[in-house]
Amino acid sequence: MIPRYARPEAADIWSNQTKYSIWFEIEAHAADAMAELGVIPKRAAEVIWEKGRDAVWDADRIDEIERTTKHDVIAFLTHVAEIVGPEARFLHQGMTSSDVLDTCLSVQLARAADMLIADVDMLLAALKRRALEHKLTPTVGRSHGIHAEPTTFGLKLAGHYAEFVRARARLLAAKAEISTCAISGAVGTFANVDPRVEVYVAAKMGLTVEPVSSQVIPRDRHAAYFAALAVVASSLERLAVEIRHLQRTEVLEAEEPFDPGQKGSSAMPHKRNPVLTENITGLARLVRSAVVPAMEDVALWHERDISHSSVERGIAPDATVHLDFALRRMAGVMERLNIYPENMLANLDRLGGLVHSQRVLLALTQKGMAREEAYAAVQRNAMKVWRGEGKFIDFLTSDPDVSAHMSEAELRELFDNGYHFKHVDTIFERVFGA
Repeated sequence: MIPRYARPEAADIWSNQTKYSIWFEIEAHAADAMAELGVIPKRAAEVIWEKGRDAVWDADRIDEIERTTKHDVIAFLTHVAEIVGPEARFLHQGMTSSDVLDTCLSVQLARAADMLIADVDMLLAALKRRALEHKLTPTVGRSHGIHAEPTTFGLKLAGHYAEFVRARARLLAAKAEISTCAISGAVGTFANVDPRVEVYVAAKMGLTVEPVSSQVIPRDRHAAYFAALAVVASSLERLAVEIRHLQRTEVLEAEEPFDPGQKGSSAMPHKRNPVLTENITGLARLVRSAVVPAMEDVALWHERDISHSSVERGIAPDATVHLDFALRRMAGVMERLNIYPENMLANLDRLGGLVHSQRVLLALTQKGMAREEAYAAVQRNAMKVWRGEGKFIDFLTSDPDVSAHMSEAELRELFDNGYHFKHVDTIFERVFGA
């Protein structure tokens, strides 16, 4: 993970201290369950908690031990024994390393999902506020980047709001799928650990039991998790690209906040660049880069290999931390976005009414003109406007094929932006409710 794009709260989920604390909880809860089943002495389970509950795990010491053992979980258990004492021999009875590692990863990914859901909620609140604020602010709708027909800026934002409602649902589903626990032993048969231990640990860690774990939790769950993060990142990029386009000098309908003292260029003092949304675009690419490795992790050899391990050590913190940063950054951008309705209106009128061409076409067909003839008449007059030869309404009123079916007054009535906004309330009710 890159510290520049890591909030401390997000990075802490993946810190060594957090990881070792979760490892200890898993081991200690398993000891409690085993004590209840009579597998180990109850007093041993009590001592494990008494001495380990508030321990600060020494990552340097664990690394030192691992240089000899070449095994991270054994190194940790050795360090636990140094703190807990003789009772530590009752830890890890019948368990295998993946019982600890995979269950811990589930806890971390579930916590990360909670954080990301809270981030989405912040973005949703900002989008809703700005959408309602600009519910009827006229702007041009573009298809292929070209002026199409009038819309409102509020409708644009409502579309993004609806998309992030879906993003929230995806994250909830991803959390539910990843939140499983495996305490099933070397090849998942529970040969040396009672299934009731797994049930107990799962409940204590806020997880559900994995129905069938080989030695590991099946990686299709993780693939689905990272795929969900990638879709959310792509939704972020779509919104970021929209803002970047709208901030271009010749458009300038909306603009990222630009704070006092901020500089846009080392060479050109006038520059106000969309650096925040460009950054979000880049982070979205990083998050999506986790998907293919996560998919490839699904096909492990037999009951387990560790080809997935090095992958997940990288993509789990990177994808979650970077998506958290991007979501928070976008929430801030939307909350403080500079919006310029006067520029929107100027751009909407830039082509002198060409955005109403479909309405003219439909009106001519309703007056009895064949659709092919009406299309040809409207298009030939529109192309004159594209070439800068004059105004659309003037060409239409002077075209004999058009004027034979419609008066100038009737034509001018078709050049009304408000006509396009008559169902805005309906759409907003669908998105935001009554």
